[in-house]
Order: sequence, then C-alpha cells, then structure tokens
Amino acid sequence: MTPEAFRAQFPVFREKAHLCSCSQGALSLRVQEALSAFTASWQHAGAPWGEWMGEVERARTGFARLVGADPEEVAVVSCASEGAYQIASTLDFSQRPGILTTDLEFPSVAHVWLGAARRGARVDFLPAGAAAAGDYALSIGQDTALVSAPLVAYGSGLRLPVREIGEAAHALGAKLFVDAYQGAGVVPVDVAALGCDYFVAGSLKYLLGAPGIAFLYVKGASMPQGLPPYSGWFGREDPFSFTPRVLDYAQGARRFQGGTPAIPAAYAAAAGLSLLGELDPQEVFAHVLALGASLTDALREDGVPLASPVEAALRGPQVAVRARDAEGLSSFLKERGVLVSPRGSAVRISLHYYNTEEDLRRVREGILEYSRAVGL
Repeated sequence: MTPEAFRAQFPVFREKAHLCSCSQGALSLRVQEALSAFTASWQHAGAPWGEWMGEVERARTGFARLVGADPEEVAVVSCASEGAYQIASTLDFSQRPGILTTDLEFPSVAHVWLGAARRGARVDFLPAGAAAAGDYALSIGQDTALVSAPLVAYGSGLRLPVREIGEAAHALGAKLFVDAYQGAGVVPVDVAALGCDYFVAGSLKYLLGAPGIAFLYVKGASMPQGLPPYSGWFGREDPFSFTPRVLDYAQGARRFQGGTPAIPAAYAAAAGLSLLGELDPQEVFAHVLALGASLTDALREDGVPLASPVEAALRGPQVAVRARDAEGLSSFLKERGVLVSPRGSAVRISLHYYNTEEDLRRVREGILEYSRAVGL
C-alpha cells in the first residue's frame, strides 16, 4: 500500500494535519467499521463471547506477527503499566535486587519499578543524557536483575540502542524490558533480533487502535519462575471452566492476563494491526525518517529550538520543538487545523506513514507564525 492509499484510509486528513500519533493515532475507516461491528454484535446477539474473544485473538496474533513473536508469547493486557507490573511482580529480588532504568522512561513504567522496592528491589536511574549502550554497560552490575529501556523516548523522540543494551544486560545475567509504546508500528521490530526478554506496546498510538489494550511479549526462555499475584479468569488454562477453587495458570505469556479484556479496544486493535499488516515495515520507517529529516532541517533553518535529536541514527518518529508555553503553541496550531502533542516544555510533532510534506508545511508555517507573534 502506498502512503497515498494509506492516507486515504484516514478521514481526518480531509481537514486537518494529524501530527499527534505519539499521543493517539489517527482514526481509520477500518477501525470505524470494526467498532460498528462490535456495537452491532452487542445489539443483535446480546453477549456473543465467542465472537468477542475471537477479536482478542485476532489482535494478539496481529501483534505477534508485527513483532516476530509466537502468539503464545504474547499476553493481552490493559496498558504498559500492567505489563511492567506483571513482570516486576514475578521477579525474585532477594539475590539480585537491582533494577536499572532511565530518566527517559515513561513515568508510569518507572513508577512500577519504584513500587517494586517494597519487595526488596533497588532502583537505579541513568540521567537522560546517558542513553548510549556504554552508559548502560557501565551501570549494570552483578546484582542487576532487570534493565529497562524505552525503544523511543516519549519526550524527545530519541531512539535508544536497545539491542546493544540487551547484550550488555545479558552478559551479566540481567534481563531486558523494552517499552515500545512510542515506536512499535513505525520502527521495525523483530523481538528475536532485538534480543529483549520482555517487550510491551499499546494499541492507541502508532498501532492505530483505541485506548484500553496493550500487549506484553515474554520470551519463552525468559519466562519468570514466579507466578503473578495479580490474576484473573483470562489468565487460566480454560477461562470458561468457572472453577473458583482452582488457580491453574495458563502456559506461556497468557498467565500474565487478568480479567475481562476491553472488547471494543480489541476490535479496534485488530483492525489497526490489520492495516499495518498490509505495509512493508522498512518502507514505513524510511518514509517517516525522510519526513523527520525534512522537518528537522527546515526548523533548524528557521532558528526553531529543537528538543529532538538532529542525527538521523538517533531519531524516532517524532520531532520535538522547545517552547516556553507548549500548551499555548499546541492550542495555536490546533486552531489552524494542525494537531500536535505538548509534553512538558516541548511540542511533539509525530509522524506516521500517512503524513506528507504538506502536513510539514502546515506545522512549520504555524510555528513560525506563533514565534513571530508570541516567541518560543
């Protein structure tokens, strides 16, 4: 599918420049149809659980295919925080208490690691400027149990060398956890080649689905020995056996599942993943990198301060502009039909296969207009 054909699937572009996929991906016709199918099934069949769970399995399989995993290595969870908690809750920190993370981590994941301190974990943070594989290697110790690194930093769009970080972790017997929420769907991923033990991503951003569902990959050989204290009926061998006195954990990653999944979100996730399944991941990433380079160069020529990396090798699917009033700049652009995502002191301009040079022209002109009127 060409970028033009892909873009035609998203009605928002008839009026607006959707450049906020780092917060919420654009709504496609296919996802609209899927959500309509859910409401129709609810209305006409009452409680068609077989059909609904079929969509959950479609979503699981679509995600597994996207990242090169076996579906049995993928748990369907509600969010990245739940996925991180399920891993932290099953690790034994008595002999290896260390968790190494970074100030670049999305807070809700870092908060899970901090919460593990109640079970004996010690959490060490690398500063934001120490994101190279060597920085991690120097900080991993013999007592480090888990190393956590985002695939792409949520604030700046920095792409971390997670494969090399994983090699450094494994050399000392530690496991690697990767939060890929800000990259999966645009940055090509093969979990085997990446060398991660745990990998989490949600549907609502670059995977083009809706809030309420995420996916946790657990490498078969890295399955924790402990069993998760948080559980639910969809973490059982047979959820529909209804046996309150038997706690039979499912084999594989499904043991990390909890209660009833968000069925509408599963419909949307399966639809969004089916769209991505028709694309060549390398072509998607090349398209996004080219747009990112074009926008980065243009904004630098304009003298606009950037919070994102200049080097292409370090850049993910977003360009971040520094602003004294990020919310004000975001609102100014929104009034002109340009949708971006403010975060802290930066405005994030995120790119997907559906974006074009025309979108970049609109956001660039809006930023310059705001800069002349208010200043950055």
